[in-house]
Amino acid sequence: MGALSSRMSWNRVEEPGAPEGEEEAEEVAVAAIEEGEESEEARPTTSQGRHKRKTGPGRQLTKAPCGKRAKDSLGSVYEALFLRGEGSDVQIRALGEEWNLHKVNLCQSGYFASMFSGAWRETTMTTVELQMPDENIDCEALHEALGSLYRDSVLIPRGRVVPMLATASMLQLDELIEQCREIMKDTVNVQTVCSYYYSAECYGLQDIRAMCLQWLLDNLMTRHNEELLREVSLDLMKEVIASSELFVMEVEMDVYTTLKKWMFLQLQPTWRGPHRDLLPDADSWFAGSRQESEGTAFLETEQGRAFAPVFQQLRLACIISDLPSARIIDQDALIPATWLSPVYKEQWLALLRAEQTRELGPTDVCVSDLQRTSMRCGGRLYRDEQCSWRWAGFNFGWDLAVYYANRRIIFKHSALNKSGGLAVSLLWQRKVAFRLRLASLDRAGRAILRRETEYQVFSLGKDEELEVVNLENEHVVFPIYVTCSFLYLPREGRFPE
Repeated sequence: MGALSSRMSWNRVEEPGAPEGEEEAEEVAVAAIEEGEESEEARPTTSQGRHKRKTGPGRQLTKAPCGKRAKDSLGSVYEALFLRGEGSDVQIRALGEEWNLHKVNLCQSGYFASMFSGAWRETTMTTVELQMPDENIDCEALHEALGSLYRDSVLIPRGRVVPMLATASMLQLDELIEQCREIMKDTVNVQTVCSYYYSAECYGLQDIRAMCLQWLLDNLMTRHNEELLREVSLDLMKEVIASSELFVMEVEMDVYTTLKKWMFLQLQPTWRGPHRDLLPDADSWFAGSRQESEGTAFLETEQGRAFAPVFQQLRLACIISDLPSARIIDQDALIPATWLSPVYKEQWLALLRAEQTRELGPTDVCVSDLQRTSMRCGGRLYRDEQCSWRWAGFNFGWDLAVYYANRRIIFKHSALNKSGGLAVSLLWQRKVAFRLRLASLDRAGRAILRRETEYQVFSLGKDEELEVVNLENEHVVFPIYVTCSFLYLPREGRFPE
C-alpha cells in the first residue's frame, strides 16, 4: 500500500459488490469456531455496504460504562478470529506489530473497504503495511480499533480517547468516532480541554471544538491554573482573547497580566513554583530580557515577535485610562511604543469630545463597536449577599456602579464619584451601550447556569438605577461570575461640529 498520507482524504464509497472470495472467508471464519458454539447472531457480517456495522438488538457499538466493560456477545469470535487469527486471509503490519485478520471484517471500515475494492493493488495482497504519519495513533489504539471490528462494544478509558479518535478517524469508523465524541462531551475539564480542542479541530468534531472554546472563555480568567496556561497555543490564545464572549474578571489590565504569565510559561516551560511566585518571577525574567535587548520592547525582539498577534487583541484604550495600569505597561516595556501612541491620541480626542461637545453617549447599538472596543470588566459573587462593583478608569466622567441585592443585578449612575477620583459626572443625563452576562460553573468548569442580556443602550439621570437581571425564580449555585461590556462613547464616526 502507498503512504498513508495519500489515503487520508478518501471518502467512503458505495461498494458495487462483495470482494472476491468473501463467501470463502466467511466459511473459514465459521469453521474456526467449534461446532454449535457460534449462533447465526454472532456470525461476522459485512452488512450496510460493509462501511458500518449491522445495527439492531445486541449489534450496536455502544460506549461501555466508565471503568466497566460491557458483556461481549461475540467473545468467542473475538478470541478465535482476532486474537488468534484463525482463518486469516490478510496480515496487517503497522507500528512494529502484526495482525492476522479477515477482509470480511476489515471491510466494515470505510478505509479498508476502499482499499480492498476497485483497482487498488492491495485488493489481492495478503500482507498490507500501513504507514502512520499521525503521532496520535499508537499501537494500543490501533489494536483496540481493529479489535472493534470483531466485537459489539469497546471500552475507551478517558485517558485514551484522543488516540482512539485519531485511529477511528483514519479507519473511518463512524460509530467509534461517535463514542469518542460522547466521552469528550462528558469529560471536558482543566486537564483535558486543550487536548480535546486540538483533536476536535484536527479530526473535524466541530461541536467538541466549540464546547472546548466556550470552556476556555468561561474559565481562563475565573480560575488560575499554570498547567492550563502552558497548554494553550498561540493561535488558541489569540482566539480566546479576541472574543467578546471572554469572561473578564476585574478589568482589561487583568487580561494583560494573564497574557504576561502565559507568555512567560511558554518561554520557560520548566518553571515550577507556588502560584504567588509566578508573576514576580515573570516580571524579573522580562526585566532581564529588557536589559539584554537594550530597552527594545519585548514584542519586537526575536523571542517575543511570535506573541505579538496575541497581545494585539488587548483593548489598550481600556488599560491606559487607569494611571497605575498605564505605569505598569510603561515599566514592563513589553508593548511597543508604536502601538501605544495612537491609543493615547485616540483617548485624548475622546476626552475632548466628552468635555467640549457635551455628547451624551451612543444613541444606538453598534454591535461591532461593542464587540471590538467596549470596556470589559467583571466580578465574582461568592455568596448570596449584597455586593457592588466600581472599576478603575476615567470612563469620561461616569460613576457607574453595579449592585447585587435580593437576587437582582442593578446599574446605578451616581451624581458624585464616591470612588475618590476626579471623574465627576457633570451631565445629569448620560447614555451607555452595554451587555451583561453571568454564569455559574461546576467544579469541572462547565456552566450550570447562564444568563445574558442583549446589546442595548440605557439612559440614566443622576442617582437613577436600572434593573438588568432578576434571578429570583432561578436555582442559583454560587459563586456566580458576572462580566459586563460598556461603551461610553462611539469610537468611530465624524466629530460633531
